[in-house]
Amino acid sequence: MKVLLSTESGLTKEVKVGFSWTTLFFGFFPALFRGDLKWAAIMFIISAAFGAFTLGFGAWVSGIVFSFIYNKIYIKGLIEKGYRPANDVSRSVLENNQILARTA
Repeated sequence: MKVLLSTESGLTKEVKVGFSWTTLFFGFFPALFRGDLKWAAIMFIISAAFGAFTLGFGAWVSGIVFSFIYNKIYIKGLIEKGYRPANDVSRSVLENNQILARTA
């Protein structure tokens, strides 16, 4: 499922919530192409470190783990940078996935 995030200045991003197939297949490259350099470096270093000690198997395992958590990390980073849900549907999806706290 995708949600719309926007800033007060009018910038809008459509981001996917849930499992990241692109991270599974391409490792740290999706983070790099999104401009999320911090997490691209973290994923690369962890994959390289685990892969070096396990003949490459550890890099594959860390890729699976990051596939489950990277989209949530990316959305939380955007929220910290000032992005907010653009509509009620996006807010509801983020609340249901425990990315945003429910509003009373």
